[in-house]
Amino acid sequence: MSEKMLPTKKQKELLTFIESFIGEHGYSPSYREIMAGTGYTSVATVALHVNNLIKRGHLRKRDRSARSLEVVNNDQATKLKSNEIKPGEEKWLVEKVEYFFENLEQSAVIEPKELDELYVLIGALKVLGLDGAAQSFIPRLSALKSRIK
Repeated sequence: MSEKMLPTKKQKELLTFIESFIGEHGYSPSYREIMAGTGYTSVATVALHVNNLIKRGHLRKRDRSARSLEVVNNDQATKLKSNEIKPGEEKWLVEKVEYFFENLEQSAVIEPKELDELYVLIGALKVLGLDGAAQSFIPRLSALKSRIK
């Protein structure tokens, strides 16, 4: 394998598409799905770009079967993407925050510490770029705050 070179802009777009697809579906896209998702006009062009990315060390095939592409993450790319939330993760995260709110809303007594934990969860949603979800919990947080004695 040759020394790993930084991907070109087009290659980065292709890598991002493949990585997002895998994150959303749990398996890699077919060449036709890559073609449709990136705007390429032929499967041969996709194959050419994929092979170049494999040679450059950005992609690898687990085996010779279909849907076996894996994005090879280097440490720098991982650090830059540390707070990106994939669609499935966003839903899971919001559901977990909802769970904590529901439990506290059903409690007869609310401790300040429990309310502080909800503030932290809402702050985490904001840090992760889920401002809309964070904002949706604010009225419920205010209602819980009014119940503290």
